[in-house]
Amino acid sequence: MEIKVSQENLSLFVALASETRIRMIEMLSKENLNIREMAQRLNMSSAMITKHVQQLEEAGILHTEHIAGKRGMQKQCTLRLDQASLIFKPDEAGESAESELDAYDVNIPVGQYSAYLVKPTCGLASETKLIGMRDDPRYFAEPEHVKAQHIWFSSGYVEYRIPNYVSGKSSISGLRISLEIGSEAPGYDEDWASDITFTVNDVPVCVWTSPGDFGKNRGKLTPSWWEPGNTQHGLLKTLSVTSSGTYMDGVRLSDVSIQDIPILPSEEIRFRILSPEDARNAGGVSLFGRHFGNYEQDIQVRISY
Repeated sequence: MEIKVSQENLSLFVALASETRIRMIEMLSKENLNIREMAQRLNMSSAMITKHVQQLEEAGILHTEHIAGKRGMQKQCTLRLDQASLIFKPDEAGESAESELDAYDVNIPVGQYSAYLVKPTCGLASETKLIGMRDDPRYFAEPEHVKAQHIWFSSGYVEYRIPNYVSGKSSISGLRISLEIGSEAPGYDEDWASDITFTVNDVPVCVWTSPGDFGKNRGKLTPSWWEPGNTQHGLLKTLSVTSSGTYMDGVRLSDVSIQDIPILPSEEIRFRILSPEDARNAGGVSLFGRHFGNYEQDIQVRISY
């Protein structure tokens, strides 16, 4: 998640300005806990922990839900964020004053890829079932692939077509893509690095290294039929291609700018997610849609012009 340093985000900064709340975040990064459990571990009253939880929830850092426990209903806490990046200089971080630009948004379901070439381990899952058989690339051509909410492959690529509505004398000045993504290990492996290449119209814009394939904690949106021991969620990442370079979560990864990409007026833009077999960390790709993983979103695209 990208966070611009502004008065609007004051609640988040206030929430982090407490050693107790930082310790609570650290505990919740390892497992979900209820109010009573955190109070016992921190040697504090449940009432005091409840106040801290309220601040963290208001800041969007965690969310709570009531579940049945041994002693009646309990308020369980779960982290909403895996990570956050602070943007101190919006212009240099690829987020120049969008209010001064025209823009449009497109949501692309992860299953609506237009081209692919994948190798096992691989597969597709919808919100309700597996699509075809595991580890058989032929099922990536199954018409039901458009319903996929989770896609995984150990090497290869999937490619998406982004509609280009910019016409006339206007030109595209920025491309921002937000998606939930991770590595792909057999089963899962939280320490499984993968060098994932992103290309736009066949131009490699950057390589981002995913730190792992996450399966220890169940995804907040992962359907109940999906078995434990499999990949559960990814990380929410934001790729920005701007006039000054390419950034991931505000961190500059390459000098490739939007001007370096051949984009013709009104012609669609091809966005490819690639895991090369010969990469230093050849660890595959896992993608998640709005009904799988931790984040209720498809691949979100914003075109500025």
